[in-house]
Amino acid sequence: MANLRTKVAVASAATLLLGWAFQATRPPPPVILGAPGGPPVTSPRVRLKDGRHLAYSEAGVDKETAKYKVIFFHGFASTKENTFPVSQVLLQQSCKHSRSHAGIARRVIDLEVNTEIEPRRLRVQELVEELGIYLLYFDRAGYGDSDANPKRGMKSDATDVEELADALQLGDKFYVVGCSMGGYTAWSCLHYIPHRLAGAALVVPAVNYWWPLPADVLRSAFEKLDSRDRRTFRIARHMPSLFYAWITQKWFRMSPIIRGERDAFTDKDWEILMELRRKEWGSGQVDPAKATQQGTYESLCRDATIVFSNWEFDPTKIKNPFPNGEGVVSIWQGYEDKIVRVEIQRYVAQKLPWVRYHEHPEAGHALPNMDSVGDDIIRELLLGEAPRGWQTEVGKDG
Repeated sequence: MANLRTKVAVASAATLLLGWAFQATRPPPPVILGAPGGPPVTSPRVRLKDGRHLAYSEAGVDKETAKYKVIFFHGFASTKENTFPVSQVLLQQSCKHSRSHAGIARRVIDLEVNTEIEPRRLRVQELVEELGIYLLYFDRAGYGDSDANPKRGMKSDATDVEELADALQLGDKFYVVGCSMGGYTAWSCLHYIPHRLAGAALVVPAVNYWWPLPADVLRSAFEKLDSRDRRTFRIARHMPSLFYAWITQKWFRMSPIIRGERDAFTDKDWEILMELRRKEWGSGQVDPAKATQQGTYESLCRDATIVFSNWEFDPTKIKNPFPNGEGVVSIWQGYEDKIVRVEIQRYVAQKLPWVRYHEHPEAGHALPNMDSVGDDIIRELLLGEAPRGWQTEVGKDG
C-alpha cells in the first residue's frame, strides 16, 4: 500500500511538473498598446512595412538644419526616455500639434507617420548646439510605446533602424550609438546596413559568452560573473523557451544583472546610478514601469535570448565600413564593469584594428554617465577627436 501511495505521489508530481513546463513555454501574449484596458500610446510613432509601429523622440537642433544626425539605442529594461548624456539636457513635455507631416517618406518606402502627438523635444545646449546635432531616440521593439515583434532578431532590429531613419527623412547616412544591450543593435547595423552608417559608437556593449572566440577568453570572462548570472545566461542560451518562466519564478534567487540589483554594480556605478535615478524620478522624466508595459517576454526575454543566441555573423569578422577613414567606429569600456567583462571587449578590439577601443581604468557599467564621457564619445564619433587620458589601444596608454 505504501509503495502504491509513493507511486501515486511521484506520478502526481511528474504530472504537475509537466503541466508547469508546458505552461512555462507558453508566455502570455503582449499587452496591446492603445487597446481597451491597455496602456495608452503617449509618443509619436512611425508605421513600418510590416504594420508595426516604432515610438520615438527627438532632441537637439532641427533635423532640417542639423549637420549631424545621431540615432541612439537604449539598453536593457530602458526606453527612449533614458537619454544619452550629451552636455546638459532639459526635457520638455509632449503637446498636441497641428503641423502636417504629409508625404514624409511615403513616396520612398510607403511608411506612415503618426502626427497626433508632438515629439518630445530635448532642448540641449553646449556641445549639441555647437556642432549642430540632431538626436533621435526610439523604443526598441517590445519596449515602451513600440509594438512587439514576434519575429524579432538581429536583422530585424537593424532594419527597424533603417526604416525609422527613412520615415523621418534623415538622409542616406546617419550615426548610431548603442549602449549596453543596445550595443548588439549597433553590431547588427554594422553587419546588415553598413552602407547607411556615417559612424558608430558601442558603449559598454553587451557581449555573447558563446561567441566563436577562444575558450580561454570566454571562460575567463564568464567565470567572473556571479553564479546566479551564469545560471540565468545559460538558460537564455540553452533553454530560451523556459527563460520567461525562469525570470518570473519566485523559488530561486535570480540574476542580479537581470534584476538590476546592487550586486551587479561597482560602488561607483551604484552611486552614479542612484543619483541619476533620483533626478529622473524627481523630474518625472522617466517612468520605470514603461519599459515592460507590454510584458517582460516581449522586452527583457527577447533581449536576453537574442543576445545569447547563435548570431548570424561573427563580430570579429565584420568588415570595416569606412576603409578610406571617412567614419569612426569605437568601443568604450570600463575596466571595472561587472556586467560586461573587459576580456571579451579587448579581444574583439584586437581582432578589429580599425575599431577605436577606449578603456577607462576606474569605470564600471555606468561609464557613459561619468562626467564628460558622453561628450567625449560624441566628439570622437562626429569629429574624429580621440579623448585624452584613456587607454586607446589594448595594452597601451593613450
